[in-house]
Amino acid sequence: MIVAPPPIEGAEGHVAEMYEGDLRSDGFVFSHTQAMAINPEAHQAFESLIRAIVPSIGVRTYELATLGAARSIPSPHCLLAHGRKTLRVGAMDEEQLERAARDYTDAGLSDADVAVMRFAEKLSTDAGDMTDADTQALRDVGFSDRQIVDITLAAAVRNYFSRALQALAVPVEDVPGLSPQLTAALLSPVEND
Repeated sequence: MIVAPPPIEGAEGHVAEMYEGDLRSDGFVFSHTQAMAINPEAHQAFESLIRAIVPSIGVRTYELATLGAARSIPSPHCLLAHGRKTLRVGAMDEEQLERAARDYTDAGLSDADVAVMRFAEKLSTDAGDMTDADTQALRDVGFSDRQIVDITLAAAVRNYFSRALQALAVPVEDVPGLSPQLTAALLSPVEND
């Protein structure tokens, strides 16, 4: 990464909050946090968008859409970070997350969960080929119009963030709190693509 982030020492405002969050939870500041700290206003807008999406779909569905998109891009930054977040919020246990990372269609997920991941995956690889049938698949498993829009936004925002990190060549660090086996499962789509 050749862009120069604000120094950790002496950081102020939202940049300081970003850095303090990483330091508090992990003891170091992730490279992706430092890259986004170059434009703290954009990061705040990104966080505001996430806060507007999650209430209608809940954290679990948001994380499933995020993982489905990150798996398809592929984005090691987001797979690792959101794999850990999925565990931390109790959206899945480690065994189910590992199974979902390897093959979400054979991980014991509900039909609604699989539909969300499939939708996010297609949005991330073939958005131009999506039709009302793709949206209908979400409706068929019980999602409302608002939830369908928010699932779409969740997957789309993951594309925005992940692709920005890739374009800036942001290094991928090990994420504390993930077993080697889970890390390998999360990264397997990345390594195989």
